[in-house]
Amino acid sequence: MPEQTVVRQAPGKLFVAGEYAVVEPGTPAILVAVDRHITVTVSEASTAEVVISSDLGPRQVPWRWHEGRLVVRGADDEQRARSSLAHVVTAVETVARLLAERGLPVPALDITIDSRLHDDGRKFGLGSSGAVTVATVDAVAAFCGLRLPAGDRFRLALLASALLDPKGSGGDLAASTFGGWISYQSPDREFVLDLARRLGVERALRAPWPGHEVRRLQAPEGLSLQVGWTGEPASTGTMVSDLHRRTWRGSDSHQKFVKTSTDLVHACVEALQGRDREGLLHQIRRARQELARLDNEVGLGIFTPKLTSLCEAAEAVGGAAKPSGAGGGDCGIALLDADAARDISEVRQRWAAAGVLPLPIRPALEGIEE
Repeated sequence: MPEQTVVRQAPGKLFVAGEYAVVEPGTPAILVAVDRHITVTVSEASTAEVVISSDLGPRQVPWRWHEGRLVVRGADDEQRARSSLAHVVTAVETVARLLAERGLPVPALDITIDSRLHDDGRKFGLGSSGAVTVATVDAVAAFCGLRLPAGDRFRLALLASALLDPKGSGGDLAASTFGGWISYQSPDREFVLDLARRLGVERALRAPWPGHEVRRLQAPEGLSLQVGWTGEPASTGTMVSDLHRRTWRGSDSHQKFVKTSTDLVHACVEALQGRDREGLLHQIRRARQELARLDNEVGLGIFTPKLTSLCEAAEAVGGAAKPSGAGGGDCGIALLDADAARDISEVRQRWAAAGVLPLPIRPALEGIEE
């Protein structure tokens, strides 16, 4: 029997290093989960097969099952509803596929989404799509009586996410699932989607995923993670897709970028493991420089004036800073001397003067929570 009510919270994320390169299977990045969450509550629906209420989109949308997919019941605006709730809907459909393979029914579901990764509908760039996917997968699975280990929750979430955008690395899903500081390598998403199509979701969960790896990392000692929000929402999927469409991908420059990114991420991991604060700061500065080189060469618009000001303010006091994620807006991060309260205050003041909002965000040590 399903539980009466299941509540799951999944944290957002920030990229520390390895953006763009991480979309290549087996290429590493470093991420950190943050203490802003998306909460998914699942209970039994009484008015429809599935009802989704969300502050991420239209409220109280009733859905029905049709040939294994959810379609809006009695609504003319199905395209808008599916677009705004795409990650939630695909997560439910993916769990339903697993239930069907195990011969289990899908009960009527009432799903409520509440996000702290947005401000009046504007996203901060903290991985809301990944967090809502992970939280929905876990909440729906638990409500239906499935007790999934963390690795299976991540894999189900990645299968759901890749159906919408196979170019996405899945790093946000890993941070939301496992929490803390992690090193992440993406699998070949087309490969795992093909596994699920040919063999089913259950066997895809059990099969090896070449290139994929998640490792927990020790948080940096003596450094304070500061986060600034530009107030300018950006679309990671759009920017990554734009890069994929350009002839740069597959070029000698692209190969150099991936190699340099891989080298500096490995160096960041070594610095974290060796508690080498200055070494870590040096590699974060390298990561900023490499993103700037990519931006100058390809013209993606990674560095906005606000993100440039954010980085310059942090480096002026001996810290290291860079855009977090695809850039073009959203958030930037800085690592500053944790004992230098005056420097931290000065950086935050300079950010505010440049139109960058300092966010009261800390790393989240745990991933998805009951």
